[in-house]
Amino acid sequence: MPPGIAFALLVLVGLVVAAASYVAIRASGGSPGRGRRLAGPPEVRVGELLEADALPLRAVRVTGRIRCREPLELGDGERLVAFHRDVEVHAGGRWRSVERMRETRSFDLWDHDGSIPIDPAEAAEPLVTIPGVWRGGVAELEEPHASAAAAIAARHGTPRGARAITRTINVTDRLFVVGIPRRDEDGRVRLDPPPGGYLVTNLALPDAMRTLGGRRPRLAAAGVIGLGMATALVVVGGIGAFLSAFLR
Repeated sequence: MPPGIAFALLVLVGLVVAAASYVAIRASGGSPGRGRRLAGPPEVRVGELLEADALPLRAVRVTGRIRCREPLELGDGERLVAFHRDVEVHAGGRWRSVERMRETRSFDLWDHDGSIPIDPAEAAEPLVTIPGVWRGGVAELEEPHASAAAAIAARHGTPRGARAITRTINVTDRLFVVGIPRRDEDGRVRLDPPPGGYLVTNLALPDAMRTLGGRRPRLAAAGVIGLGMATALVVVGGIGAFLSAFLR
């Protein structure tokens, strides 16, 4: 077999492996990319950033407590800075949105050495928290969800079920927030959201990583390994095919 064809086959195999790995990651329910973004940056306290002579140029994982003057007040006494709820029905082969509620309050991330303002409306979704999940029949939905489900049924067929996923951040939570430190014109330190938004979690880092590993973490790990192998195959095959054509 000519070398050029062999290298081209390597590229083809790499693309097939990449596609299979992507499917495996999706099937696992995991988010390894977000896991790397959360675990990768160095961890710093709020006070360390405020006292630094030179701020880091890249994202950091800042840890601190929440201080909020006007939190969201729930009827059961909970006081929140973020309330995310998605109500969906399963129709036409996939989950379709009935309601997407996002309520947030700006707060200060603080420790005993100072504070940094955070706007959770700029957080990446979903929040890295333990979600509350309700599952039931479409007939159990109340208005306005019932009317929205009926409209979906008219377009996509009878829904097979309904669910509501709720994620919250309480004022009593300790947070990790991944952001990019900057200094404004007045010399005050702020934390800007990285591309895609702040990564915010109220979980200890090992628990957050398990959450991002999805329902089947071994399948997610296999998918990540497969993507690495696919990248190597495509690079080697592409370079080999180019050199074979160039040196012919």
